[in-house]
Amino acid sequence: MAMGLSALTVKSHLARIARKLGTGDRAGMVAVALRTGIIH
Repeated sequence: MAMGLSALTVKSHLARIARKLGTGDRAGMVAVALRTGIIH
């Protein structure tokens, strides 16, 4: 299902999430999500 978001919008959202989590990249975000039980 397409949401109609541009690649730049997605990149911006990911960067904000990474900043809030204190990670530097997507791999760091995944590691935080795994540790906290958001994903398994």
